[in-house]
Amino acid sequence: MDVELSELMKAFHHVDYACTPEEVQQHFQSCGTVNRVTILTDKFGQPKGFAYVEFVEVDAIQNALLLNELELHGRQLKVAAKRTNVPGMKQFLGRRPNPYFGFRGRRPFMPGAPVFPPYGYG
Repeated sequence: MDVELSELMKAFHHVDYACTPEEVQQHFQSCGTVNRVTILTDKFGQPKGFAYVEFVEVDAIQNALLLNELELHGRQLKVAAKRTNVPGMKQFLGRRPNPYFGFRGRRPFMPGAPVFPPYGYG
């Protein structure tokens, strides 16, 4: 069976911060065999409220879509497709000009004699 991994995974939003991977796995066990549950965390180890569930069968994905907006720990889960990052799709946009400070572009460095303001010194 030649199926991409992204086709077997679904993303779930609004996952309760107190949920464990085992509880998420039990919740989606009725859809089909769950291979792996990943709950995303920030750099401090705190849950972000997102989880990825990887199923063994492709049919389990359709069953998981039926569980959209069902509650787990008192929060409605949102089911979405797992996004696949495509290399080269994100382009660097640079800094946007701040409308409060106006446009402040860089001036090129011009070697030579220093330019003094028109009001005199001394």
